Amino acid sequence: MRCGSLYRFLWLWPYLSYVEAVPISKVQDDTKTLIKTIVTRINDISHTQSVSSKQRVTGLDFIPGLHPLLSLSKMDQTLAIYQQILTSLPSRNVVQISNDLENLRDLLHLLAASKSCPLPQVRALESLESLGVVLEASLYSTEVVALSRLQGSLQDMLRQLDLSPGC
Repeated sequence: MRCGSLYRFLWLWPYLSYVEAVPISKVQDDTKTLIKTIVTRINDISHTQSVSSKQRVTGLDFIPGLHPLLSLSKMDQTLAIYQQILTSLPSRNVVQISNDLENLRDLLHLLAASKSCPLPQVRALESLESLGVVLEASLYSTEVVALSRLQGSLQDMLRQLDLSPGC
């Protein structure tokens, strides 16, 4: 069994040795494109336009708001929170957005690695422990507020990527 894996690895070695690294500018461009795609997906969900991302909604304070200055680490942490919220929602509208957030986080990890600052692993967040109770009480409001604030956060991230954010 072990020899089979070794033989496959040795067979692939010539191909692996010729793989070129993707330029970091390409990764940054892909990150910006994905952010724009997610924002477009949110815009396509008609009911998200009814709440401002700056509006305070009682009981939904755990959903991140806007941050003017974001590091790559803070961007990843914010996206992890949104991803956890969206995966808790039963709506089919948010499945693709949640998948896109996972891909966006992977791209942010590549950007961080290119700056020699690996991002810490984001663990389950304590502030979201009460999410189930909130969802039972106000499922629709949670989705609308989360998507609206996510859209604002993504637009902030897009601006920050142009400024080459730090770790």
